[in-house]
Amino acid sequence: MDRRAFLELLAAAPLVPAARAGSAVPSYRAVSRFAPAAVPGMPGPWPGRVVSVRSPRCLDEAGTLVDADVVREMTDRGMRALTGETTALGAWRRFFEPRDVVGIKVNAGGGPHVVSSPPIVAEICRNLVAVGVPASSIVVFERFRDQLEGIGYPAHLPEGVGVFAAEAGNERTQNRAYDPETYVDVDFFGEEDTRSNMMRLVTGRLTKIVNVPNMKDHGATGVTGCLKNVAYGCFSNVARSHARGQTHTLTAVGTFAAVEPLRSRCVLQIMDGLRAVWHGGPFARTTRYVFHPRRILFGTDPVAIDRLLLDVIDDKRKAEGAISIWDRSPKHLRVEDADARDADPDVNILIREPGHVAYASHLGLGTADLARIRVEEIEV
Repeated sequence: MDRRAFLELLAAAPLVPAARAGSAVPSYRAVSRFAPAAVPGMPGPWPGRVVSVRSPRCLDEAGTLVDADVVREMTDRGMRALTGETTALGAWRRFFEPRDVVGIKVNAGGGPHVVSSPPIVAEICRNLVAVGVPASSIVVFERFRDQLEGIGYPAHLPEGVGVFAAEAGNERTQNRAYDPETYVDVDFFGEEDTRSNMMRLVTGRLTKIVNVPNMKDHGATGVTGCLKNVAYGCFSNVARSHARGQTHTLTAVGTFAAVEPLRSRCVLQIMDGLRAVWHGGPFARTTRYVFHPRRILFGTDPVAIDRLLLDVIDDKRKAEGAISIWDRSPKHLRVEDADARDADPDVNILIREPGHVAYASHLGLGTADLARIRVEEIEV
């Protein structure tokens, strides 16, 4: 489209049962010049379908080292099961062709212990090259350079694959890497800057995106999975959605993810569940709250995968005797006291909003109803 399209996403809000009575839903104005694809990448061709591949061999006993050969086998089985193809090459060709420019949206915020594993990212690159996508047309990307550089992806990737970060760090002062004509305008708490812009990389160069989130707890959203990784990871100035014990992440995560061209171009979800964080997320500065599901989830529906993630994290918290991610009791709230939160899994610094997953389903991004989610379990 040559002319700018204005999308008023607030209209979807009354449909969402998770938006509680008495809670103010912000007024969102999403501005984009891009039209949606005939079949948007989210939820894609397989809404409500998830393939979960588990292997006890993917990590060493300590959970430190990743076995790249096992990751390759897990990826092969998962992609073939998702697509119904008999070969891995055939499976990847269902999504990509040689003329594509492919972004791999990693999650580097959980360093050093829980990030998008370099062997998984390398395996994605290997398959893209096998399809015929030139290495120079593949970009591993994240918002913050300081987080990205600490992982050392280039040493694991085929020569020529790019690594890109939009900002040096979370300082809210670097905007050149963001598109001034593709944005969401919303006033959350009366802040001066009410605009969040989409990365120029997404709007101007990439034709397809592979989303590679982790399995992580999150202090504002309950969990951070597919939806938050691609939404908050592709826009500027998003941390303003939660402050002083309050958060608008219930509505913000899905709203950002639904903006074009992000929604149409994010065609494949590969959740890295080799390691996970059950408290203190999205960070993982120590191993105290790290556990090892030893699995990878495959799908095109980010909502379905994140709905499963809610139970993975909440079940682990219950097993550890911690409060639920759904807990909203003021007695567990220590506003902006990250030290108290990190020391005690029964402390929240914000009222969490795991209902953001259901909200996203009402924006058409996928299936949140467990009864309609079909999971294929594979052991290798």
